[in-house]
Amino acid sequence: MKLIILDRDGVINQDSDAYIKSLAEWIPIPGSIEAIARLSKAGWTVAVATNQSGLARGYYDLATLEAMHARLRQLVAEQGGELGLIVHCPHGPNDGCDCRKPKPGMLRQIASHYGIDLAGVWFVGDSSGDLDAALAVDCQPVLVRTGKGERTLGKPLPANLLVFDDLAAVANHLIEED
Repeated sequence: MKLIILDRDGVINQDSDAYIKSLAEWIPIPGSIEAIARLSKAGWTVAVATNQSGLARGYYDLATLEAMHARLRQLVAEQGGELGLIVHCPHGPNDGCDCRKPKPGMLRQIASHYGIDLAGVWFVGDSSGDLDAALAVDCQPVLVRTGKGERTLGKPLPANLLVFDDLAAVANHLIEED
């Protein structure tokens, strides 16, 4: 199985320091939906692991989050692709869970769902927390410059980090490698 795991906010859709609180605020980054569909059509399973502390903070409810994810799935399907498992952490930063990135709980949940080892699986994110979660389970950390990516480039980075302009560039690279 060819699996790739994506962060959501800042990788697939535009991010906001004020949180993405409604379906209207959930706006795909240009090229990201097509990139997911292209990966899917090329035989990749595309999963998503996303921190959603806005749930714990009361900024939006689970129905709103599910509507965003239904819209994401619909847009990918309209491009001829399919999106795999989407997992989210609903907890706040001080809740002590093991799922909130930089902890790797969501990545382990995806591995368990698909019955695979995560060693070498690409995890694409835009923050240090994403990279730390990837490293904790031996995923290949991949940083995109979208979202918080440019900011993250100014921080200490793992030696084996791969950097791309955006999700479309990641998809181009993986499809060409096949």
